[in-house]
Amino acid sequence: MRLVREFLALFSMSLSGIPQRAGPALTIVVGVACAVGVLVSMLAMGSGARREELGNVRADRVVVTSLGAHGFDGSISRDEAAAVESLPFIRKDRDGRPVVVTETAAPTRGSRRVSGRQVFVPLLGAGAALTEVEPELRMTAGRMFRRGLHELIASEVCAREFTGFDLGDRRSLRGFDWTVVGLFDEGVSRQCIVYGDVDSLMSSFDRNDYTRVVARLASSADFTGFSAAVRANPALHLEVHREREIIEETFAPLNGMLNFVSYFVGAIMAIAATLGSVNALYSIVDSRRRELATLRAIGFGPAAVVIATLCESVLLAVPGALLGCALAWALFHDMSVSPFGYSFQLAVTPPVAALGIVWALWMGLLGGLLPAWRAAHVPVTTALRAT
Repeated sequence: MRLVREFLALFSMSLSGIPQRAGPALTIVVGVACAVGVLVSMLAMGSGARREELGNVRADRVVVTSLGAHGFDGSISRDEAAAVESLPFIRKDRDGRPVVVTETAAPTRGSRRVSGRQVFVPLLGAGAALTEVEPELRMTAGRMFRRGLHELIASEVCAREFTGFDLGDRRSLRGFDWTVVGLFDEGVSRQCIVYGDVDSLMSSFDRNDYTRVVARLASSADFTGFSAAVRANPALHLEVHREREIIEETFAPLNGMLNFVSYFVGAIMAIAATLGSVNALYSIVDSRRRELATLRAIGFGPAAVVIATLCESVLLAVPGALLGCALAWALFHDMSVSPFGYSFQLAVTPPVAALGIVWALWMGLLGGLLPAWRAAHVPVTTALRAT
């Protein structure tokens, strides 16, 4: 109880003296705010990218690939694709047909309207049930492509950011002219993506196999049963993935890079802010040498001095953390960025802000260790000489 009483007395004295030590206290707050603001802003890239990647994920949508395939490098024969369509647990449309889409990918490029720079644009061949498998896909202009024709539909992002994807534009692919007959929107997705008839695309690129099959299950709980049905068919050398698993695997390198950059830059800023806090707290301790020595002389223990100094350091980090989070949200939340050619909006989410606050508390704690130790070991003779 004595330690608690001594701590409360010292802590209340520290708080009451903050206005007289406004300069060092402000140094700590500003340093922590800068470090947290940078960290939260950088982490907002990762959270924004994940929000973009997983925004359209459905629990009842599965992806069937060849064994060991990654992304769109698989190879599924036409017979295997037909066998997948006949499996149980797949949703049926109004006409009783399975909601399954065979897909393939082909390379194409787009020229940005502003810079003219050529970048890769994903071109996917898909089956007729595309809108059933992806109900979030909504046509906003024109119409859906027709089977057997060299027709394309492009996302509105393509038409907005690239040339050659407006309604009626023609694009040359492997010697054939493909016409953009429709524009669509995919909800939260802000990626440029182009679709065409899968069989026409495979014919143009001299391919015989699909790269993957996407299906909607009757229920999200049917994943285990559907996966077992695929494994039980000896004619199928395929594996089933939840849509979330495929997307997370595809974007793992990008997310890893974003996280590395965020924590690397955040760590540098945190070290700088911690060193600034140490210097500021040393200044505070030096300005209170006589006061602390006098308290030690009248019986206050060193443990209470250490705890009070650490609490003061952590307490000063809190407004800095809140200010840093607020600035990051005000300046960067929903800002559009395109690192590595992938477009998304920054997202300052509550978990990211909470991580920034925890980061600040650790900075306050680490920054206060040495000054707290020094404060607890102020020689008592300092007070005696002062008197």
